[in-house]
Amino acid sequence: MSPLLLASRNRGKLREMRRLLPGFTLESLDQHPEVPEVEETGTSFEENAGLKAVAAARASGLWSLGEDSGLEVDALGGAPGVHSARYAGAHGDDEANNQKLVAALSGCRNRGARYVCVLVLANPKGERVATARGLSEGSITETAAGGGGFGYDPYFIPEGKARTNAELSPDEKDAISHRGAALRRLLPILAQHLREA
Repeated sequence: MSPLLLASRNRGKLREMRRLLPGFTLESLDQHPEVPEVEETGTSFEENAGLKAVAAARASGLWSLGEDSGLEVDALGGAPGVHSARYAGAHGDDEANNQKLVAALSGCRNRGARYVCVLVLANPKGERVATARGLSEGSITETAAGGGGFGYDPYFIPEGKARTNAELSPDEKDAISHRGAALRRLLPILAQHLREA
């Protein structure tokens, strides 16, 4: 089976994807310096995931998976949305992002939120082949709990659970996560193309 390039350097995402794709050879951008940095200039998760997948595939010549995900908070009009990783300014500063989120929701009763993930699969020519979207509905708690996960996980309580994502075991989280949902939708297409490659 051909290797699959995850168009990301986010180690948390890579760990989750490897758990969700047993039996696949999953590589990351850390192993492919020939792939240029892609500016996330899209206004939607779909656009950003597509930009990443196409750029990675064209530069590497591999089947590539672009992923864009984030948190949408109802009381904030869907923010931070596509800006989730850089909500507080610096890209990937989880602590600052969480502090800004908690401050923005101070005194707010409507704590509804959802994690969104969009995956785009591109063939080695850089052509988009498939897209899948996954959601995880929940709410934002006022105080952090748990030491697992990454991003907004210490503050996100999934629907039907009494614990944050950061308190769940990796298997518990994968079963209900936005990334897991998107990947399960894409898996049959992914398996077919990589077997044929």
